[in-house]
Amino acid sequence: MLEVNDIDTFYGEYQALRGVSLIVKEGELIVLFGPNGHGKSTLLKAICGLLTPSTGHIHLNGKQISGLGTHKIVKMGLVYIAEDKHLFPEMTVEENLMIGAYSSRRKKGERFEYVFHLFPRLLERRKQLASTLSGGEERMLTIGRGLMSSPTFLAVDEPSLGLSPLLRKEVFRTISEINKQGTTILLVEQSVDEAFETSDTMSFSRIYLMENGRIVFDGCIEDFVDNEHIQEIFLGMPD
Repeated sequence: MLEVNDIDTFYGEYQALRGVSLIVKEGELIVLFGPNGHGKSTLLKAICGLLTPSTGHIHLNGKQISGLGTHKIVKMGLVYIAEDKHLFPEMTVEENLMIGAYSSRRKKGERFEYVFHLFPRLLERRKQLASTLSGGEERMLTIGRGLMSSPTFLAVDEPSLGLSPLLRKEVFRTISEINKQGTTILLVEQSVDEAFETSDTMSFSRIYLMENGRIVFDGCIEDFVDNEHIQEIFLGMPD
């Protein structure tokens, strides 16, 4: 469904991505791990059109999307849910959701029903200002707003950042449900430990690991856990 082929990306003279390639097949739930500042968010921004790779190509369902505007990519079914929530604090929950439906207004009633099913708390707070929500509720609203455009592919950046263990588990459970209902997901997470703590609520298809702007691991969860470098650096296990 998504193919990233050997892309390089720069911020000025600083090279953030170095020959990055990955594949996400239709229906998969892929997780991309890596330390903070090593290129994960840059990759998502390149995929969704916020950045244009200097080399390489990105294809969605066989069509090249690298260099397209973000609004065109959204209409093709790919939605990016950023780490920074970018909510409109003086607008209500319902109004923030409505903004997400700009590309699928004919289905807005159906999408509201879907989002409120996934996040009952948003239904309870639909008339509240976004500025009155808790951190966990803000994250739910951010994901819900992305779902309002009927995506077939979600690129989700650090959805559990700053949440309590209970809320983190709830968010991961919801992401897993979205995937089971047919949406392909590329999920970025910094903390391996926190993701594995809640892995009973999710079933990862495959795992990628990024370091220094490169993909250094691609495989299943069993191989990830058994890898000596990953044990030492990311899982805190002795050699």
